[in-house]
Amino acid sequence: MRIVDLSMPIEPHLRWPVELGVKGDIAAGDQFRVSRIATTCHGFTHVDAQAHFIAGAPTIEATPLDQVVGRCRILDLRDIAPNEAIGPERLAAADPGGAEGEILLLSTGWDRHRDYRDASFWKDAPYLTREGAEWLAAQKPTAIAVDFPQDYAIRLLLDGVVAPTEEHVTHDVCLRAGITLIEYLVNTAGLTGPHCFLSAAPLKLPGADGSPARVYAIEGPLPV
Repeated sequence: MRIVDLSMPIEPHLRWPVELGVKGDIAAGDQFRVSRIATTCHGFTHVDAQAHFIAGAPTIEATPLDQVVGRCRILDLRDIAPNEAIGPERLAAADPGGAEGEILLLSTGWDRHRDYRDASFWKDAPYLTREGAEWLAAQKPTAIAVDFPQDYAIRLLLDGVVAPTEEHVTHDVCLRAGITLIEYLVNTAGLTGPHCFLSAAPLKLPGADGSPARVYAIEGPLPV
């Protein structure tokens, strides 16, 4: 069994402010050291609830764990080019095949090409076309996990531009279909096979439309 961590560290970033406060100093005689963090629910490696994009839809605590924890198949897209549009043909060629109800992980290894701490990670990224998002939804996965900013419109946010709803293609297509989005994985190039067991459990935050998650893959036989 091999565990592969696929999570970004939550630390100050050009897209998302992070405030980490620490109270108490044990070396100075305090009994406890207690940290407090303030940041967005949609930064770093995280899970989107339907409420992120659909009025009146379920919030993150209503996301069933069996949608984001389970068998996962990996679409190897690691020969991706900067600014490449990913459509159905590309996805179908990368799909190792599997059953409905699995998690689909799109592995571009994009963090090997650009540092996610730099604007170029977001502005030079490959992205899914609407047809590509529709192809993914047609496979009937429980969730789609990505290691790149999967909608072209995401890069525009760095310049304060909010694109129309339909241009956020995976959100518009997949969240509306009840397929959970697991966003901004890293280190997916460390996965060796076409299948793994994936855990992307979000924090249980009643009323929130998303949540950070510590996402990891298990390769090899699972322990009994």
